[in-house]
Amino acid sequence: MIMKKNEEQSRSLFGISLSDRPRWHQFLICSSGFFFGYLVNGICEEYVYNRLHFSYGWYFTFIQGFVYLLLIHLQGFSSKQMVNPWKTYVKLSAVLMGSHGLTKGSLAFLNYPAQIMFKSTKVLPVMIMGAFIPGLRRKYPLHEYMSAILLVVGLILFTLADAHTSPNFNIIGVVMISGALIMDSFLGNLQEAIFTMNPETTQMEMLFCSTVVGLPFLIPPMIFTGELFKAWTSCSQHPYVYGVLVFEAMATFIGQVSVLSLIALFGAATTAMITTARKAVTLLLSYLIFTKPLTGQHGSGLLLIAMGITLKMMPENKATSTKRVLTSSPNSTTEKYAADAELRENEERRPLV
Repeated sequence: MIMKKNEEQSRSLFGISLSDRPRWHQFLICSSGFFFGYLVNGICEEYVYNRLHFSYGWYFTFIQGFVYLLLIHLQGFSSKQMVNPWKTYVKLSAVLMGSHGLTKGSLAFLNYPAQIMFKSTKVLPVMIMGAFIPGLRRKYPLHEYMSAILLVVGLILFTLADAHTSPNFNIIGVVMISGALIMDSFLGNLQEAIFTMNPETTQMEMLFCSTVVGLPFLIPPMIFTGELFKAWTSCSQHPYVYGVLVFEAMATFIGQVSVLSLIALFGAATTAMITTARKAVTLLLSYLIFTKPLTGQHGSGLLLIAMGITLKMMPENKATSTKRVLTSSPNSTTEKYAADAELRENEERRPLV
């Protein structure tokens, strides 16, 4: 019943109504915003970390948070429009900021494709963790796990091929990105649980509260590591970096709101698979823009990724098997009507991707 309420909740994305559109329209609009935002984010991160050699993940996330708050204010949202208490977002914000900071900081020790190699496995722990989050308790069919594994193996093959040509691995980076991966396994499921348990929650509220509550979590690691003063000095000497960071934050804001829309409409696991597919596009752009060599192993990885996406798009067999049972026993009109209703419900709940 809660799920049905959540599905019927009116949602929009930057003024574009989503609720009165077909599922594939919703998916296309949200995915387009997500792909745009995070493709720009990936290019900016590659430039700042690997070209300028600025590795201040906590500080950059801190700056990004204030840009988010400004953009949310311009969207007309205020704390008066909140429908959840502040305490709802404490755990979520700690996980969110920890994930952002560790992910950005790991770029100082791992090259960008190597970082994606680890982050691409996120979909599997997200699916597993969904079974333990109160309010969700999700279970997924076998073909979705197989699809996720193909995506993960494909991306790992792709990035291992890069490791042979431009290696940049470090144990500190591996520890940091592993910590971010654990936090990510909670993040999407916690967000989906909030949307599910209170369908009136908007994407702007989620992002606003997560940012406001999460910003103080960034201050201790910036001070203890000395990053706050180093980053302030370096960026003061190169003020144009702030322009890159603001531009990146604006693009990422579009991506973040689009991701929250995907989570609210399609769930955390489906969103994680979409973000995994996006990483393949980001990798390709990284190679094309920064002229890195492509090998046969890269092609094998891309093939597995395509197979995983194709398997994910395959329809489930539940409706077919139900229909077969009904056809074999047409004696009860009541059973037939009930089964037809179940078929329609399965069709409505079937994920688009």
